[in-house]
Amino acid sequence: MIGPRLTPLAASLPASVPFVGPETQERTRGRPFAARLGANENGFGPSPRAIEAMQVAAGECWMYGDPENFDLRSALAAHHGCGIENVVVGEGIDGLLGYLVRLTVGPGDAVVTSDGAYPTFNFHVAGFGGVLHKVPYAGEHEDPWSLIAAAAGTSAKLLYIANPDNPMGSHHAGQRITQMVEAMPEGCLLVLDEAYIDLAPPGTAAQIDPADPRVIRMRTFSKGYGMAGARVGYAIAAPALISAFNKIRNHFGMSRISQAGALAALADQDWLHHVQTEVATARNALARIARSNGLIPLPSATNFVAIDCGADGAYARRVLAQLAEADIFVRMPFVAPHDRCIRVSCGPESEIEAFAKALPRALEAAHR
Repeated sequence: MIGPRLTPLAASLPASVPFVGPETQERTRGRPFAARLGANENGFGPSPRAIEAMQVAAGECWMYGDPENFDLRSALAAHHGCGIENVVVGEGIDGLLGYLVRLTVGPGDAVVTSDGAYPTFNFHVAGFGGVLHKVPYAGEHEDPWSLIAAAAGTSAKLLYIANPDNPMGSHHAGQRITQMVEAMPEGCLLVLDEAYIDLAPPGTAAQIDPADPRVIRMRTFSKGYGMAGARVGYAIAAPALISAFNKIRNHFGMSRISQAGALAALADQDWLHHVQTEVATARNALARIARSNGLIPLPSATNFVAIDCGADGAYARRVLAQLAEADIFVRMPFVAPHDRCIRVSCGPESEIEAFAKALPRALEAAHR
């Protein structure tokens, strides 16, 4: 019997789940986590207005969503002071990254990223046959000028950088990102992932002309707006690139429920400000907890804190395992030397307190 006739490229790729979700771990463990602090979700939730809008739209889910996402794109364009022709909406930043790579990267094409940066982009590149060139971080930050040099030296099609960064929580000033745009090699597109920009300090967002053909900016409703499960992302770029997405995107990929929720969330900036305050409070609490246990919290411009455990990756993995045994779900960076850290998401006070209670015992057990 003949099995699935995969392409040689697809057959060569590993069939793996890059992020083992808390649900998978809960099924394996046979019990739920007490604190869900690993996926950088917004535990403070979406705007009540967004919830209400999605509840109303649920009664209309027998209809497809608007394939042009017109109302949401119009609102996003007004919010960012650009034209609707500068905005595309898709199934989270992850989905948009997949479309972008499909549009621009063919077998053998060079793509530049940082070693240890957000890995979903890498899976898309591998899936379309691109060749990844990885640049080390400079300390806890992605290294803009080494990335530029690598892009120039490899004739890269795409250069990916996240600002703020995942998994370290660091950030560059917007002016530095603007300088990157000006230094981009001819023919290379800067992919600027701004998933955490709503939670970053003032001045982190770069001032970039939406029509600049050298850059595409990716944003999301998953973090600051608390709608990770709704899968709503968007990109801002020059009209020619935005129009190209229509060649290959899933035109009915956005449900009516997600579109309605995102539209209401965008209109409720007071709730976003509330979340920003809650996240700042939780970041401070996580930093205090880390220091009280002799650990080093790294400065964060996101809704998580990377905590240096003071040893190597093997030790940090033992700490992670011990926290899981105590029903606390957290994650850690993949690549040394950053894998000396655990990464703890901001969340409600009760979950932060649960982490604080479990951490000393986890550290003690990890030392054995």
